[in-house]
Amino acid sequence: MERDRFIGSMIGCAIGDAIGEMAFLYRKREILVSKIGETDLLRYTDDTAMAIGIAKALIEKGDIDQKSLGDFLSEEFYKEPWRGYGPGPPTVFEMVRKKGISYVDAAKMLYSGEGSFGNGAAMRIAPVGLFFHSLPREEFYKKAEISASVTHAHPVGIDGAVVQARAIAICLGLDPDRGFSYKDFLDELIAISKTDIIREKLLTVRELLDRGKGPKDAIRMIGKSVAVHESMPFSIYSFLRHPDSFEDCLFCAVLNGGDRDTLGAMACSISGAYLGYERIPPDWIEKIENRDLIEELSKRLYEIHPCNSRF
Repeated sequence: MERDRFIGSMIGCAIGDAIGEMAFLYRKREILVSKIGETDLLRYTDDTAMAIGIAKALIEKGDIDQKSLGDFLSEEFYKEPWRGYGPGPPTVFEMVRKKGISYVDAAKMLYSGEGSFGNGAAMRIAPVGLFFHSLPREEFYKKAEISASVTHAHPVGIDGAVVQARAIAICLGLDPDRGFSYKDFLDELIAISKTDIIREKLLTVRELLDRGKGPKDAIRMIGKSVAVHESMPFSIYSFLRHPDSFEDCLFCAVLNGGDRDTLGAMACSISGAYLGYERIPPDWIEKIENRDLIEELSKRLYEIHPCNSRF
């Protein structure tokens, strides 16, 4: 059921985010699993907080609107600034408050006017991929670009976010009981991408899968920084290496170094969109912070989304 995929993606994002944050401390799978079992609450970071902000903005407007989106993201930050935000978005929010400029203009001023190519726009974009999943390629790109450009003005930062959103969108049209071709999946991501570096990294993902290479080789060949052209492709790799297991996808994403919480959020938002809510471990779902809110927002996104045909 498509609604379960919406919930699965949003809940998956939060679980991957929260467990990824734990993985900074517990870097062996057996220890991490034990600690997850012991905790009463899986607490997410800014990745999920901003995804919640995007969901709220989409529900309010029924479409993507840069000012509304920026306002909701800013509200989430000022409400809970301790969530672990990187420097970019808070700087944008402060410039908008103090200078009265638009979010997009503020984003363009970051990093000597080049804008950010970090993974902050990609990690939060699950609601966009879900909401606009059936749009044709160019229309979809424009919607996801609007979402990203509120805080990320660099072409690579935007492109990485679009590709992440498209991966989620593709999953809504796939049947997990039948499987799919990872080559076809990657072909669509390469086709929508507009930057050479993102396309090159996706081709590297295909090479890694073709050759049966493990995550250590993937990290070495793709990279593991917070740059979106390194972290997002590794999340894609983690999902495509383990499409049938939410747990294995998550642990591949978060136990191999790098920006662990964001890798978990991105990989598991894709996995959740593919497998659906019912195939996520229920004891993890029970423990996720603000589960009721995330599920309700997911349901509302499904109820009002404009894309009624399959991808």
